[in-house]
Amino acid sequence: MNENNRDVFDAIADPTRRRLIRLLAEADELPLHELTAQFQMGRTAVSKHLTILKEAGLVVDRKVGRETRFRLNASPLREIQDWVAFYSKFWSMNMLRLNQLFEEEEE
Repeated sequence: MNENNRDVFDAIADPTRRRLIRLLAEADELPLHELTAQFQMGRTAVSKHLTILKEAGLVVDRKVGRETRFRLNASPLREIQDWVAFYSKFWSMNMLRLNQLFEEEEE
C-alpha cells in the first residue's frame, strides 16, 4: 500500500474523483476554479474530493498567490494496474484451460 493514509482503491471508487483524475491527466496543472467549473457542485464539494485524492497521493497541490493549483501524481495508480494485471493473467489462464477442455471434448 502507499505511504499515504488513504487507500487508492477507495480514492478512485467515486466517479467524481475518477473524472478529476482524468481532467488532471489531460493538463499539466489546473486551478481549483477551473476544476470546479467542470462539475455541477460547489467549490467545497470539489475541494473535498481533491483532498481525498491528495490523501491517496494521487494529487499534488501548490499555492500560486491566492490560487491553489492541482496536478496529477499517477504513480499510486500502479497499485491498481498491478492488481488488474494479476487478475487478467488469472482469467487468461482459466480461459485457456476452458478452451483445452472444449477441444478435448470435441476429439
